[in-house]
Amino acid sequence: MSAPRDAALAELAARFPPGRLVTGDRDRLEAYGRDESDLGTYPPDAAVLVEAAEEVRTVFEVATRHRVPVVPVAARSGKSGGSLAVRGGIAVSLERMNRILEIDGEDLVARVEPGVVTGVLQAEVEKHGLFYPPDPNSLDLCTIGGNVAENAGGPRALKYGVTREYVLGLTVVLPTGEILRTGHRSIKGVAGYDLTALLVGSEGTLGIVTEVLVKLLPRPRHVATALVAFASVADAARAVSRVLAQGVIPRCLELMDDVSLRAIARTSPGRFPAGAGALLLVETDGNDEEQVFAEIVRVGELVGAEAEGEVLVAQGEAQRREIWEIRKYLSVNLKAVHPHKLSEDIAVPRSRIPEMVARAKAVGQRLALDVATYGHAGDGNLHCNVMYDRPDQRPRVDEAVAEILRAAVDLGGTITGEHGVGLAKRAFLEYEQGAEAIALQRRLKAAFDPLGLLNPGKIFPAD
Repeated sequence: MSAPRDAALAELAARFPPGRLVTGDRDRLEAYGRDESDLGTYPPDAAVLVEAAEEVRTVFEVATRHRVPVVPVAARSGKSGGSLAVRGGIAVSLERMNRILEIDGEDLVARVEPGVVTGVLQAEVEKHGLFYPPDPNSLDLCTIGGNVAENAGGPRALKYGVTREYVLGLTVVLPTGEILRTGHRSIKGVAGYDLTALLVGSEGTLGIVTEVLVKLLPRPRHVATALVAFASVADAARAVSRVLAQGVIPRCLELMDDVSLRAIARTSPGRFPAGAGALLLVETDGNDEEQVFAEIVRVGELVGAEAEGEVLVAQGEAQRREIWEIRKYLSVNLKAVHPHKLSEDIAVPRSRIPEMVARAKAVGQRLALDVATYGHAGDGNLHCNVMYDRPDQRPRVDEAVAEILRAAVDLGGTITGEHGVGLAKRAFLEYEQGAEAIALQRRLKAAFDPLGLLNPGKIFPAD
């Protein structure tokens, strides 16, 4: 460790009690140096468990004085390496900032700290008859702060949108030490630059969020869920287009391909027709039970021409949970087939879904790797999972991922729909956006973080 870092850690030890400063404990520091990206372990030199915005400012003061990097962390459930301390330094853990500060049923807002688990917030607002729609698959683990950093989505994004649509305001500490409050409690507001929208999805590179004001909705009283099998992904994609073209906007339209279906069949045998090569999970919601049921029936009618067998509509909450468990535990089932996988969250125009799935399969076949594709067909956000068995296969896996990411861009899409760029995809950002856009974003980063100390090595191609 360098002398500046030694000095920074000594200063932090004088500012924070031992129970909230981790130094010298290799196991604990390594835990703060991992996430769900399978990119390796990058332990920080120290981890500070902050409890207030002023404490984050203190960390920035120390880091600035000694030119030490700072990395924000919380649940560490991200899949792009966004919270990895690739240059060491100080991890600012927001796990203790986990209070729901306010739920207001009149203004339809909630104020929360960034360490609040997303599923906990959803359950709490539902007790008030309210609804927070963003629903990443890891909602039982991930936090609101991480969702804000990555602009997280989920199955319900088709109808309700992603995290950005629900963030009305932020309290954020900048690397310069300023505590900035952005946004407003009102639903509408167009004054000045939209700094709130800029910060949402900035992946912890512009500031550290310490409070979030989110918009809530009245909770839909009724939900209907169905599962539909198809002979191929192309048939399923045509069915999706037909549903949306008829003006039906389901709450969810989840697609699973044939590789995914085979993995599901390991724990759900006999559920699907023998000729099935794809699945759609469809859900509608609303306040009128008859209307909600009529919508799911209408969806069934629209997809009937392509469907293999009958549309399975859940009869009651227990069947709804059974259907969703197929999707929720798909990643686990895939790992039962192959112990390792990289999941890429590309997005393409809906019309290009069949071609994207075909390209991903072709890449896998050429490199002798299984590729499973599933995800949010309603908005074109697909998870292409490149699966493998041994570490020595990793170079081929990386080659496959690179081809899949470029294919998504070539089809008019993006390298990430909800997981972020982070460390994992920074080499591909210029392919999508071009050198001029990268240069502008670097200048924006420098305006917020002139010394380049906050979460370095993320998003942008390596210097």
